[in-house]
Amino acid sequence: MANFKEYLTVKEASEILGVTVMTLHRWDAKGKLKARRHPINNYRLYKKEDLKKVLSKISK
Repeated sequence: MANFKEYLTVKEASEILGVTVMTLHRWDAKGKLKARRHPINNYRLYKKEDLKKVLSKISK
């Protein structure tokens, strides 16, 4: 996880996808959208590429 510019926080990801933070947590638990963890503070991070995939599925 060297390039942090490729990742978004939970709040940023929820705003882009138009869902709540709790929805992202549920999707993570169900495996719909995998969160990675920040190596220092263990916060959830979402890869921009993964969000694009979810957005393309939603818009179909």
